[in-house]
Amino acid sequence: MQPSFSPAQTSPRANLAGWLYVSPLVLVLVPFFVAPILVVLAASFFATDGFGGLTPGFTLANYVEVLHSALTLKLYLATIKFTVLTWVFTLIIGFFVAYFLVFHVRNQLLAIGLFLLCTVPFWTSNIIRMISWIPLLGKEGLINQALLGAGVIHQPLEVLLFSDLAVVIAYVHQLTIFMIVPIFNSMARIDKKLIEAAIDAGASRFDIMRLIVVPMSKSGIALGTIFVVSIVMGDFFVVKVMSGGGSASVVSAFYEDVGVLQYPTAAASAVLLTLVLVAIVSLILRTVDIRQEITR
Repeated sequence: MQPSFSPAQTSPRANLAGWLYVSPLVLVLVPFFVAPILVVLAASFFATDGFGGLTPGFTLANYVEVLHSALTLKLYLATIKFTVLTWVFTLIIGFFVAYFLVFHVRNQLLAIGLFLLCTVPFWTSNIIRMISWIPLLGKEGLINQALLGAGVIHQPLEVLLFSDLAVVIAYVHQLTIFMIVPIFNSMARIDKKLIEAAIDAGASRFDIMRLIVVPMSKSGIALGTIFVVSIVMGDFFVVKVMSGGGSASVVSAFYEDVGVLQYPTAAASAVLLTLVLVAIVSLILRTVDIRQEITR
């Protein structure tokens, strides 16, 4: 009978080896992730002289100013609107694309090829992919010209470009791949024999989707949701360009603050947005144990 060892009996050499294994990650995270966050957090409690200078001290005035501003609520509502709409459309498209690739493409090599084909548009810059919508959505764009030529409309639709619709379209175009990849990975681990057994038992395709595919793909859905939500809530460039300046987001507010050298207010806004994102991600992680699902 071999003796068992508790964590307390681990040798110092093993502990040292463990720290050596994680040291490269620590050397990257501390200066490039932890330190900047601490700097922003400290700056959020500083005062400013109005000319870009920071006055060391401790004040909650920056947070009070941000939280008591009606503009803050308006910007958060706009950001949440863009986030929810983008999440809904990317989830629908990503889920059914992944479902088709996994369960309807019998040749695994072809499925992988089609999956890689989905990534081709993402070989180019986000800016190029976003701007590419302007010739399509403009008043003289291809979509308006096609609708006018077909007699569906009698004058160009102005809502297609420089509007909230254009912002959502650009986000969905850019972020759908972040839904397809994790959902595809989750669905690919589903045993096809389980689906065949359900069909033999008389289950409909809707029942299979509802009772088997969706529950067993929840880890991919959760990961995709985290990616999409965090990217949309942390972005302002798409909103600025595709709305024509008619809409704004939370990030736009502290970007403007940085532009006028109001660093403490911008830092306070950044800290609040980070807390909101952490709360959302924590809520998502409470619905599914991603580590358990991935290592299953």
